Amino acid sequence: MTSETELQSRCGGKCELCGAEGALSVYDLPHSGDRTDSDIMICATCEGQITAPDTMDVNHWRCLNDSMWSQVPAVQVMAYRMLKRLNGESWAQDLLDMLYLEDDLKAWGDAESLAAESDDSAPTLDSNGTQLAAGDSVVIIKDLNVKGTSFVAKRGTAVRNIALTNNPEHIEGRVNGTRIVILSCYVKKS
Repeated sequence: MTSETELQSRCGGKCELCGAEGALSVYDLPHSGDRTDSDIMICATCEGQITAPDTMDVNHWRCLNDSMWSQVPAVQVMAYRMLKRLNGESWAQDLLDMLYLEDDLKAWGDAESLAAESDDSAPTLDSNGTQLAAGDSVVIIKDLNVKGTSFVAKRGTAVRNIALTNNPEHIEGRVNGTRIVILSCYVKKS
């Protein structure tokens, strides 16, 4: 664990995620195992949105465009985790695609989602009852009208690298370059 004075010196009085000046507090990244470098200095706005995701202001997190390039591993991991939480936003997905993490940092970043997947929530199942996981590829089994757009997701369309949502009946994926939510009962794992 890094001391608060060392963290204050490192951050220069600015939030290590958004760059806001003012009252900062130490935030210890959850699911860090026995790492001693898991502390970052963040503002109250960032901390509030991290700990209460339902209050998240998506536009606030555009700051990750800068902080994801930090030389501090814990800041890189927190930026990675937040971008994964925001993967429904095209700009966040673009940043996530650009971000490079060493294997050990990526494993640290993924520890949060692995812990979330290991809880007692219901699994996401495809139309055949096969369990789906984030990153799987699926095929749409029925023509689907996509709300808010003028296109139809055609039967037989492959959707690669899906993301799971909090609702086990929904998955997210890109169809025709647009990130959409699809009912899991209309896909089968490929």
